[in-house]
Amino acid sequence: MDRRTDPALEIRVTQAHSQPIRRAMVLAAGLGKRMRPITDTLPKPLVAIGGKPMLDHALDRLAEAGVEDAVVNVHHLAERIEMHLEGRSAPRVTISDERALLLETGGGVKKALPLLGTEPFFHVNSDSLWSETGGSAMQAMAQGWDAARMDMLLLLAQREGSVGFDGRGDFFQGEDGLLTRRGSAEHAPFVYAGVAIMKPDLFADTPEGPFSLNLLFDRAIAAGRLHGLVLDGQWLHVGTPEAIAPAEAAFAAAQAAPARADG
Repeated sequence: MDRRTDPALEIRVTQAHSQPIRRAMVLAAGLGKRMRPITDTLPKPLVAIGGKPMLDHALDRLAEAGVEDAVVNVHHLAERIEMHLEGRSAPRVTISDERALLLETGGGVKKALPLLGTEPFFHVNSDSLWSETGGSAMQAMAQGWDAARMDMLLLLAQREGSVGFDGRGDFFQGEDGLLTRRGSAEHAPFVYAGVAIMKPDLFADTPEGPFSLNLLFDRAIAAGRLHGLVLDGQWLHVGTPEAIAPAEAAFAAAQAAPARADG
């Protein structure tokens, strides 16, 4: 079943009551190994799609969703990212410096928790990119966030139809919106699209130093509190130099679609 058209899920999203999500953690510290040789001299978050660095796509969408403050972690070619972000005010940016040690998707957040406060926040991979056909995905996530039922809310993409992705998928979603891992299944219909809302207290009992966010995914699954919202649009997986051209084409087509419809 296509969760984008599931009436029950739509009701859960529109009726959820939550406070606005005002802060975000944006991951921009990765080495970008699969994007070499481009990333030998340019950090992957600054690779441009549609004439704009992927990092700016992420930050602009956060601002549109009402986020006021973003913490951006840096490691590889950190100075390039810091210079690029100078003067940005929407959202306001604070740097979390990981030059000494790359802390991965979970450890980087734990280091930055003093900057993120005590309320739920967005967790965003800086290279997450997608086209939207049904309004802002991040706004839909903020509206659908329900702290009483959720520890984490993930943005999901349909595995089939995503651009540049040839993996087996990450999750199944139940009628109640809960997520489970692909496990031993050959394929799963949904892929994690690199955006989540989560509670800071999830990091209270986590390792010191580098660790993956997958640890918290699995804990939330075990507690029955990992939920997902399916993207109404197309996810663009830009992992290698060869993936840039297809992503550019898909992004341009999505941008032109409203104009064609209006014409």
